[in-house]
Parts: sequence; C-alpha cells; structure tokens
Amino acid sequence: MLGIFNNLQYMKYIKKQKEVGVENMAKKKVVIVGAGPAGLTAAYYLLKTSGDYSVTIIEQDDKLGGISKTVEFDGYKVDTGIHRFFTKNKEVEKIWKDLLPIQGAPSYDDILLNRDKPYEEGGPNPEKDNKVMLIKDRVTRIYYGKKFYDYPVKLNLKTITNMGFLTLVKAFFSYLKACLFKKSETSLENFYINRFGKVLYSMFFESYTEKVWGVHPSMISADWGSQRVKGVSIKEVIKDMVRKVFKIKNKNNTETSLIERFVYPKLGAGQMYEEMAHQIKKMGGKIITSATVKKVYLKDKKVSKIIYEKDNIEKKVSLDYLLSSMPIKDLFMAFDGETIPKNIENIATNLPYREFMSVCLVVDKLKLKNTTKIKTVMDIIPDSWIYIQEKEVTMGRLQVFNNWSPYLFKQKTDIEEKVLLSLEYFCSFNDKYWNMTDQEFIKFAISEAEKIGLIDGKEVEASFRIKIKNAYPAYFGTYEQFSKVIKYLNTFENLYCIGRNGQHKYNNMDHSMLTGIEAAKNIIKHKKSKTNIWNVNAEKTYHEEK
Repeated sequence: MLGIFNNLQYMKYIKKQKEVGVENMAKKKVVIVGAGPAGLTAAYYLLKTSGDYSVTIIEQDDKLGGISKTVEFDGYKVDTGIHRFFTKNKEVEKIWKDLLPIQGAPSYDDILLNRDKPYEEGGPNPEKDNKVMLIKDRVTRIYYGKKFYDYPVKLNLKTITNMGFLTLVKAFFSYLKACLFKKSETSLENFYINRFGKVLYSMFFESYTEKVWGVHPSMISADWGSQRVKGVSIKEVIKDMVRKVFKIKNKNNTETSLIERFVYPKLGAGQMYEEMAHQIKKMGGKIITSATVKKVYLKDKKVSKIIYEKDNIEKKVSLDYLLSSMPIKDLFMAFDGETIPKNIENIATNLPYREFMSVCLVVDKLKLKNTTKIKTVMDIIPDSWIYIQEKEVTMGRLQVFNNWSPYLFKQKTDIEEKVLLSLEYFCSFNDKYWNMTDQEFIKFAISEAEKIGLIDGKEVEASFRIKIKNAYPAYFGTYEQFSKVIKYLNTFENLYCIGRNGQHKYNNMDHSMLTGIEAAKNIIKHKKSKTNIWNVNAEKTYHEEK
C-alpha cells in the first residue's frame, strides 16, 4: 500500500511540475547557433516531431531570419537580399504552407490589375489576413549596354535585336566552338564557356560574377556554378523555347533558372522565420538574441559545452547536441579544449567570404520604361530583380519591391505612386565600400543608379543602408581543401554543421532548411553518419527543380 501511495504522490508531483512549466530534466539538450533558415527549421522540426529534446537557439543579431530577414525603415519593409520561395522538397513546402498558407483571394495589386492567378482553394485573403504567401510571377532580366535581356538568355526577337546581327553570329560560332572543344572545368569561367560560349559568357556572366566574388571567374572553383546553374545552358534554353512554341510538355524537370512562378510572404521573407520562431517558443523552445558564442569546448571527440556573451555577461551552457550555422572560420576560432591539427585550422580559418550591402530607396518613379506586355501598377518595369552587367558601375543587382508585395509599403496604396528599390552590392570586409559611412555609401549608390539611367537622384524621398557580413561563402583560396575540414568536423559525434555558413556552401533557403531538417532527423534517429546533411545541394541536378 505504501508503494502505491508513493507512486500516486510521484504522479501528482510530475503533474504539478508540468502545470507550472518546469522543464523535464530527462530531455536531451540541443543548442543551435544561429536563428537563420537552417537553425530555426532544425528547432521547429525537432520540437514538432519529438518531445524528447529541449532546444535553445543563440543568435548574435537582434532580428531573426539570418540573411533572409526583413527590416524596416521609415515605415517601409525591405528584405536583406533576394529571397524567393520555391522548392521541390515536400517537407520544406509543407512547413512553408503550415506557417503561411498560400493566398486564396487576390492581393491589392492583383485587384488593381485584375490579375487572375491559380489561387489556393480555401486559402487566406491577403486583404484581410497577414499570415499568407502571395503567388508571384517571376520576371528577371539582365541590364547590359542600357538594354534588357531575358535571364536566362532567350533566343527571341528582342535578344537578336539588342545584340545585333554581327554579335549574334559571333555568339553562335563561339557556342559551336565550345560544343566541339570542351574545356576542362577547373574554373567557373570554363564552366560557363562550356555552356554558353565565350561571347555570351563575356556579355552576361563575366562582369557580374567578378562583382559578386571580387575575383575573376578563372580563379573561382566550378563548384559554385554546379550548385547555382546546374543544367542551364544554351542547349536547355533552346529546348525550353521549342517546347513553348510547340506546346510540348516537358517530361523532365525544368531547371530552377527557368522556373516562372514562386510564392512570397505578404510582409517580406523574414515573416516566414518570425512566424517559425513564434511557433518554436509556443512549443517550449528558447531563443536568445543579441548573443555571441565565445567558446565551444571539445572533449573526447564531443562538444561538451559552450560559452556565449550577452549584455557583456558570459554564460555557460552544457549540451548533448550542438547544431552550428555560424561561419566555419568563427566556429574554429571558438574551439577550445582539444588541439586542432594546424593544417585543418589553417584551411578553416582562412576560408573566404564576401559581404553584402544594399541601399534601399523610395523614389517617385523609375527612368526605366516598361516595354514589355506585362501590366504593372504605375506601369513600372515588371522585374522582381535585375542583374546589372554594366561594367562602369560596381552595383550588382536591382530589386524592385513593388513587384513582390504591396504590403511592404507604409500603406498598400503607396504602390500606386511610389517605387521601393534596393541597389545591391558585394564587397569585402573592411574594404573602401564597407568602411564608408551610411551617408557616403548611399550618395555613392545613388550616383551609380543615375549613371546607368535607373533613377533621378533628386527624386529620392527616403534611403537606408543594409550591411550583411559573411553573406556569401566563397569558392576560392583554401576552399579547394575544404573536404579535409569536413572530414575533421565529422569526427565530433554530437556536432552538426548546417546552413549556408555552417557548411560553407552557397545554399538557397530551401537547401539551408533541408540541412536543418536532416540534422534534426539524425539526432532523433541517433544516426552517426552526417553524409546526408553535407549532401544537401550536392547532387548533379538542381535541388529546386520541379
């Protein structure tokens, strides 16, 4: 009887503890560094799938979403870069739809333009609901020689007219030569020439690629091209054109660069991750912002604990699993407790990165004319974003937020009389552009936009500068020996490297989310091999095909 009484007392005690929210101490402790797409998705998946883990996320920024966050200035919302939502992965797609369902009724701009779209039956109304994804038509072009070219390049009348007969002939024979005499793909330059020929490569890839990476494509590993433009070539462009002309159904997958529709959160890309964070907290997860990881302690081929700093106070956290989306070089600099082989440490701490900056502007109008047949509000250009190939400027891209969501404006009606832009740049940490003051760089960016005929600087009503460190893991320098770093990291049983920076791989959002999902699955299944995590976005066909 005494035993039964004790059991009843114990059950009452457990119930009482749960009621007051005391954490079950038997749960395994998972610490995640970084609240970007990878880190948040890992936490979300773990908490939604299993009740056996307590999850703590440590984020150095005060906003969530990593490089995919949305920020505000003067009442306007802007993304830190270009973040369209498209994936072929069912798990990622389900998470997106669970958090932000696809629109079931027209948005404000759809109504203005009387646009018909494949609305989701029973989906939310963006005019009434905030938790909604908008259906967007992709229009992306190249701006070269103050003329527009479709991206990917299409063999249509517009392209032929823009190029001129002589350049077209040169491009044809250049491509023919590339087909007959394939180059060894030892560099990104050779990768592009094999698929487009030297002439088209020089026109549409060489300058932009050098802007992004700060070095010539001949010095960059072909790995970047194989991850970003898998399968895209003149051959594929011709096939796609023929299929459309003769209305032939494509039995194979369509490459990402040819995808013509995507979805996008009503209030910006960051809305997805803010909503995910909200759900993580509801499920008991903890998110600590404005905190920097200072030490990662290694013991017996495991991570035993970490130390992070917040408000100038250092705190120690013990753990059972560590998921890291911090830059590889920062992770190695934080390692303590075990001697790291010098050659491995040298490779890891010298991995190159490129920084991202943008100048967001509100202007009355664009000087660029809409010469397409696509209807837009204010008849502005229909592009989601534009690749700037003009060699006389350092600007790399132009983003037109009017074509993403009218709800990014102070008031949705502002879309009828204002243009919200982002002039985008790639640079290196502590170079002359990075070190300019906000006002100096904004003035510089506006002058470049004027130089190539985008805007009239006198019509700028508001401006804002964004700086993102370590935005792009680069594919040169010590990167060619990176496989040795991966092999070393995999020796630590409870350490999982996820996300773009965590894997030093130029992942899209869905790829980063997948690394988080795969890491979470490995933890739940007690799987020791991490090959599945590193193999995300490593297959020969592009992961965004559908």
